[in-house]
Amino acid sequence: MNQGRRMNPVSSVSSVSSVNPVKEHAEGKTIPGWITFLLAASCGLIVANLYYAQTLIGQIAQATQLSSGAEGLIVTLTQVGYVLGLLFVVPLSDIIENRRLTVVSLAVVVVSLVAATLAPNAAIFLGASLFIGLGSVAAQILVPYASFLAAEEQRGRVVGNVMSGLLLGIMFARPLASFVSGLWGWHAIYAISAVVIALLTLLLSRVLPQRQPVPTMNYGGLIRSLGTLLKSTPVLRRRAIYQASLFGAFSLFWTTVSLHLADTYHLSQQGIALFALAGVAGAIASPIAGRLADRGWTRPLTGLAFVLAAVAFLLAYLFQNDSRVTLGLLVAAAIMLDMGVSGNLVLGQRAIYSLGNEARGRLNGLFMAIFFVGGAVGSSLGGWAYAYGGWSLTSLIGLALPILAFAYYLTEKKQA
Repeated sequence: MNQGRRMNPVSSVSSVSSVNPVKEHAEGKTIPGWITFLLAASCGLIVANLYYAQTLIGQIAQATQLSSGAEGLIVTLTQVGYVLGLLFVVPLSDIIENRRLTVVSLAVVVVSLVAATLAPNAAIFLGASLFIGLGSVAAQILVPYASFLAAEEQRGRVVGNVMSGLLLGIMFARPLASFVSGLWGWHAIYAISAVVIALLTLLLSRVLPQRQPVPTMNYGGLIRSLGTLLKSTPVLRRRAIYQASLFGAFSLFWTTVSLHLADTYHLSQQGIALFALAGVAGAIASPIAGRLADRGWTRPLTGLAFVLAAVAFLLAYLFQNDSRVTLGLLVAAAIMLDMGVSGNLVLGQRAIYSLGNEARGRLNGLFMAIFFVGGAVGSSLGGWAYAYGGWSLTSLIGLALPILAFAYYLTEKKQA
């Protein structure tokens, strides 16, 4: 018995809550298709708010009078808010009814989007960006909720499907923001999103099934348990570091590529939107990775993710002239990078969701927080690197991140 307890490091802290079977679907039953679709669409719409600014950095910085070296803050602060939400809001899903927590978080997003739309200066816009990130963690309440409803043999597929919606939201956010900005200005995307999220909040409050944990620990104890979880769960630490490296490279690329496209290829906002739209093809890796992970392919696919990301930045560094061929290679690099990041994300989430049930909200919060720290560092580094070293320095830093992650990956034991 003690040996079994040692084999599951989550067990010592997973007793924070138990599940009320009256108010929650029993784990192991098939999720209705409409719930899976709703969760996937909701995650995509919510998380898109983190990425609208990536292709609009130049316009927003000019309108709010931010310096070129500080442009990266537009994306970085949103990610910082997301990390804070992952650490201090998402764990509440282990003690608070999930539907209510989701609705309150989305209300914060709606108010913050309105503030960003009306922001007269950089300080207010950046403050609104922080709270947009904070409230958007509602998506990371819904993802482990979907995982809870899935049987073990379905978990990779269900998480992959829901994450496909989330990743499509991330990837479509960039071209959508560019198209809308080209028609009505950068403020319009925030106004439209405020309306969409308000309607989504109303829908979820009415149709989302309840999940009511029964808490046995107060909020302070819940937050303190995060450290215990992180310390006692090596799989969580490793998968989070993997994804932090890849997501740092991802954020660095997409924070700066719109500037590179405008400076080198003289693309309009619509042209940048088409480039970003091509990157959406990378989302195909998400459901494929989920299905293959269910068949035991997690480890080799992880290595492949690092290789794809490294090759993407190598292409970006080696081919920098303004020809159509080079632009085509940059599109290919964007797709490969997105495939590596999205595929590895599903692999990581499936691995940590298999560790424990009652602690799943906190496990997910820690995992996402750590890799979003990597994203915040990547976007900040990208803004600095492009301002002072151009695309060459930017792509070299991007190349270093997956290479370092691959070196760490080589230390992984086969059973990890």
